Amino acid sequence: MTHRTTHPATDGTTTAAGSPVRARPAARPAALLSAVAAVLFALAAPAPVATASSVHRIPLPALMADTGGGDQLLTARAPTTRATTGTVRWWQRHNGRWRQAGSAPARFGAGGLTEGSTRVQGTSTTPTGLYDLPFAFGTAPPPSGTASPYRRVGADSWWCEDNASASYNRWVAPLPPDCAAGESERLADYPTQYARALVIGFNYHRPVHGRGAGIFLHVNGKGATAGCVSVPAGAMARILAWVRPSAHPHVAIGTAYGPTALTRY
Repeated sequence: MTHRTTHPATDGTTTAAGSPVRARPAARPAALLSAVAAVLFALAAPAPVATASSVHRIPLPALMADTGGGDQLLTARAPTTRATTGTVRWWQRHNGRWRQAGSAPARFGAGGLTEGSTRVQGTSTTPTGLYDLPFAFGTAPPPSGTASPYRRVGADSWWCEDNASASYNRWVAPLPPDCAAGESERLADYPTQYARALVIGFNYHRPVHGRGAGIFLHVNGKGATAGCVSVPAGAMARILAWVRPSAHPHVAIGTAYGPTALTRY
């Protein structure tokens, strides 16, 4: 039997005669070229683009065309214009940065959502757009900490929705002679929905007759609304306690994408 020997300088193999076979030197030039190619490829690769997840980390108000100029904003967003549900979020700006202060599930009009500037009264659609919040009202007392002007609903409290009336899209108490009861809302008739509410300034400051009246943020009823935005009672109380007129709060209503995307407003 032939005895095989090894040597520390070899790779441990031997010839049949027992002579050690030295390891082949590494192909250093090829390895160097491969490394250089990898560096050049990395330098030539395009910079990573923002992904959907990275965009979603940006606060929603920072993506909007306008937030009303104040430091408080509510956003009411639905997936599409046909949707009757979505999410309301409320945001606070501090030192130039928006932070979410709360959120709640929301309901919209039974007819979905539509562009506010072309909305037609009687369509049960929620108008999209950016609006102020003139005042609050309710059949229940205001929550502790409420700073917005708050009107208590009485037996003679109405919202005039009669297109022929000079009081169109206004709180009236009592109902004026030129405003038909059948064309208006007696607020006390809706003790659940109007337990607490905020007036949304849609078509409010310069009313266009026929466009719509009585659009509020109010407490949920049994289902979709007639054009308002509604949230659970607890969320409505938290919103009222949070809103500060000195912060010039607004509400933006819109969809996730498309011509009525909330970020357009």
